[in-house]
Amino acid sequence: MNMSDTPIEKSKKIMDAKGFSEGKKGERNKRQQFVRAVSIFLFVLVISFVAVLVKAYFDGEFRSVAALQKYIGKYGAFGPVFLTAFQAIQVVIPVLPGFLGCAAGSVMFGPAVGFWCNYIGIGGGSIIAFFLARKYGMPLLDDLFPSGRYNKWSVWASKSKSYTGFLFMAMLLPLFPDDFLCYLTGVSKMTAKRFIWIIVLGKPWCILAYSLGFSLIK
Repeated sequence: MNMSDTPIEKSKKIMDAKGFSEGKKGERNKRQQFVRAVSIFLFVLVISFVAVLVKAYFDGEFRSVAALQKYIGKYGAFGPVFLTAFQAIQVVIPVLPGFLGCAAGSVMFGPAVGFWCNYIGIGGGSIIAFFLARKYGMPLLDDLFPSGRYNKWSVWASKSKSYTGFLFMAMLLPLFPDDFLCYLTGVSKMTAKRFIWIIVLGKPWCILAYSLGFSLIK
């Protein structure tokens, strides 16, 4: 505030600053409520799915992998669509590790169908996460990944010349925090086109390895 401001002008500036602060808090509360609602929805979805599988198990439907696949086949296209949507959501709202869905898809639908469901779901979710971070910035990362150290990661991702290579290797190899890296890249200077190409070219190999590996379960 300027020292020459009248009391009325000073009061107006204070009210404007207070309104801006309250607006920011309101936006953060809305984001947190959205994240909480989707997390609860995802949790209920998983519990319901597990309940269906447990019932099928006690009904004797899981005598073998072939029997399981036959049972899942009764649901038609709903099974693959459910898996694809689930994998996309679990990237956007990182609650469960993605390899669980890769394992389930491979066992229930076979390596080919399981691979495509997981690839489309995880790839789509990764791109959605990138654009959400680009729109809402670091406050969204603070809501999803509550830790101050991610600010340092953001600075490094924006300045490092090797970040593109690092991101590609992270997508290529297992056990990296892919969901966080998608959000982190969204607040970096990387273009959307480059990020999408990294997902398209780097993501399938790890998913393919999971699909082939878990398909060996008999």
